[in-house]
Amino acid sequence: MAQDATTYSLELRNLRKSFGKTEIIRGANLAVKAGERVAIIGPNGAGKSTLFNLISGRFAPTSGEVVLNGQRIDGKKPFEINRMGLSRSFQITNIFPNLSVFENLRCGVLWSMGYKYTFLRFLSGLHDANERAKQLMEMIKLEKKRDTLAVNLTYAEQRALEIGITIAGGANVILLDEPTAGMSRSETTRFIHLIKEVTEGRTLLTVEHDMGVVFGLADKIAVVVYGEVIAFDTPENVRANPRVQEAYLGSAVADAQAGGH
Repeated sequence: MAQDATTYSLELRNLRKSFGKTEIIRGANLAVKAGERVAIIGPNGAGKSTLFNLISGRFAPTSGEVVLNGQRIDGKKPFEINRMGLSRSFQITNIFPNLSVFENLRCGVLWSMGYKYTFLRFLSGLHDANERAKQLMEMIKLEKKRDTLAVNLTYAEQRALEIGITIAGGANVILLDEPTAGMSRSETTRFIHLIKEVTEGRTLLTVEHDMGVVFGLADKIAVVVYGEVIAFDTPENVRANPRVQEAYLGSAVADAQAGGH
């Protein structure tokens, strides 16, 4: 018996996107259950970023559907999708550089707590928003940098702050675009643990090239090749999938296996 759409946090149904005569996404299908952590992988030019842009509303699809928590969101604007429960980070760190860590996080929580654009209020008096910002700061391990301007954080700390802002609004579906790009191996290892902690109980989709991160973080892997999802399965099954190895993974799988990932 077919499963009801509302049992999924996110669905892509025969999603297509063309730019002029060039079709980038070619009938992508995906169904992600609540609480699953999904890594989207594929070769350069496979359409991974375009897929993220379609899900988050930066692009409208040429055809097909994007369904969030049982409601269609294809064609909606990014801010509308965000208010429906989906939040996204970007490859390029997207923070307020001249605000402190605490102020960045407080900005992130205001709308979801009902304050919207009432910035004429004295922010210091918004006790619930301040408390929520404090909790987020502790969650991303930046409480010691509370009053540090974001521009003065290390790169890894800025990425952690961006994740804090991403989850600040209470979204239950989180999209992270190459969250560990540019990090050292030790920073990456710590960041995997951080992502697991802050997305506990949420649905996570991440685009990632580092196979160590993919196999260390994901419950399932979606493999995108030429704008189609050619496989969606557990890391173990994706490793063993001959079609996936031929199309993309190849030696990367062997390296990951040799490293015990």
